[in-house]
Amino acid sequence: MTEDVRIETQGLGMSFSGPTSTSTVLRDLNIHVGCHEFVSVLGPSGCGKSTLFNIIAGLIEPSEGKVAVDGRSDSSRVGQCGYMMQRDLLMPWKTVAANVALGRIVKGAHRTEAFNAAREILNRYGLVEFADHYPNQLSGGMRQRAALARTFLAAEEVLLLDEPFGALDSLTRLRMQSWLLNVWQESAASILFITHDVDEAIRLSDRVYVLTERPATVAVTLEVALERPRPYEVVLTPEFASYKAAALDHLHTGAGALFGSEQPDG
Repeated sequence: MTEDVRIETQGLGMSFSGPTSTSTVLRDLNIHVGCHEFVSVLGPSGCGKSTLFNIIAGLIEPSEGKVAVDGRSDSSRVGQCGYMMQRDLLMPWKTVAANVALGRIVKGAHRTEAFNAAREILNRYGLVEFADHYPNQLSGGMRQRAALARTFLAAEEVLLLDEPFGALDSLTRLRMQSWLLNVWQESAASILFITHDVDEAIRLSDRVYVLTERPATVAVTLEVALERPRPYEVVLTPEFASYKAAALDHLHTGAGALFGSEQPDG
């Protein structure tokens, strides 16, 4: 693994064995994320994207192949990534500041240091006035910002974001995309991002890996050369449409293989 690569998988495979059969989820999966890159994984529901993240984070080991985070390919990669899931998982009995501070406390920081860091990042994320509120007092977008702040404090340089905006309404989702791009561009973070949304993947990313149905492998890699920064209007450009068509073509081909070539009656 080269120095400028933060996440890399080589020939990654994952199978789960049951009492009577074995299910293969990932097959010969090769991806990489460089320094300060924003990379998305786009694929059908249930194809194994979250399993991929669990492997990268060190929560489970692959059946075959290699995975490395900042050059660490063994169990020492655990804790090297900040991992944010679709649900914000904020603790309802803790204030926003206390929830965010957990990102630093779990890394061994003193409570005072952690709370100072939490308030600093909440200020950058536009949430400092809500630091002493509880999660049920925040909007959906604000909760996701708080969850991302906690994730960032846990690991500032490598982030795994598993469809963090999937539960938001469309308008809030667009605003959160713009907000995340600004946060990322002002940081040194490398981000690997899961989504089902083609527009979201292309707008956010330097590179998009489009996966097949299970067992998932990379169907196509799209190197997105759209100029940054990327306001929402970029989705209206011919260049954006070209990337979208390529992604949809491979996703549609996979869906056709899954559901067969049945024709409607009549």
